[in-house]
Amino acid sequence: MRQSTTLAALGTALTLLLVPAGVAQAQDQTLYQRLGGYNAIAAVTDDFIGKLASDPMFSKFFVGHSTDSKSRIRQHVVDQLCMATGGPCVYTGRDMKTAHAGLGITGADWDHAVELLVGTLDKFRVPTREKNELLTAVSGLKKDIVERM
Repeated sequence: MRQSTTLAALGTALTLLLVPAGVAQAQDQTLYQRLGGYNAIAAVTDDFIGKLASDPMFSKFFVGHSTDSKSRIRQHVVDQLCMATGGPCVYTGRDMKTAHAGLGITGADWDHAVELLVGTLDKFRVPTREKNELLTAVSGLKKDIVERM
């Protein structure tokens, strides 16, 4: 028993010596933490939704929404990204298929939205690893959002 405890302690000590502290800490952090937490996700969401709403290809999806409705959409996006990246938020909105049914979102719409999201992530200097993880998480929603290829 004493020998296994000694070996475990030795293994821990070697790990601490051989693995730089920043690497060990980064491996333990969720994507939410590595992105900068709630305020960073909210800032990215604000920029991204602003790009969508002002883009001629997407402005049609925002017509008729009150300021309050747009704020609610924004909060749902923040909560969903927060939750999907391992943060403490709880998404309480409708499922993506129901929320986007009847909008006629195409594969081209999706691809352009991803381009805008990448532009936002680049603007905020999101590191490649985190950007790819976030895009992978978001890509899982495509099947429920896109109605026509």
